[in-house]
Amino acid sequence: MADEVADPKRLAELEQVIAVWLSEQLRDNPMVAAVERIDEDDIRWFVRIKGETKDVYSIWFTLRQRSLHFETYVMPAPEENEAAFYEHLLRRNRKLHGLTFCIGSEDAVFLAGALPIHAIDEGELDRVLGSFYAYVEQCFVPALRIGFASRFA
Repeated sequence: MADEVADPKRLAELEQVIAVWLSEQLRDNPMVAAVERIDEDDIRWFVRIKGETKDVYSIWFTLRQRSLHFETYVMPAPEENEAAFYEHLLRRNRKLHGLTFCIGSEDAVFLAGALPIHAIDEGELDRVLGSFYAYVEQCFVPALRIGFASRFA
């Protein structure tokens, strides 16, 4: 079950579960500003989140045959104090559940994770969304102050 591969019927069912959950979030959750289903080869959604320390950010949800992948862009590569910046994020990773800081394109910092197909349900989706919100709120400003310190001087 841990390595379950979803057939087209199961993918369609999960797509519907996620779509309904996202529409409920848009309607009922004040931190969700927008939800858009992206028409590509992938089953993908773009979710715009209103934050406090970081005004807005977007979470991408991508449904694949084996997992639901999710990620958000956090910030560009640091301008200074690189070693301290990456050490800070790696130490933060130890305290995160289900998401990790990673380096993406152009060395930008992302927060990403995945759920196996069999674990996708409304409770787990709620946990993922709440984790994104909490981790961005907790980690954004401290990382910014390390990697862009001269801008705060």
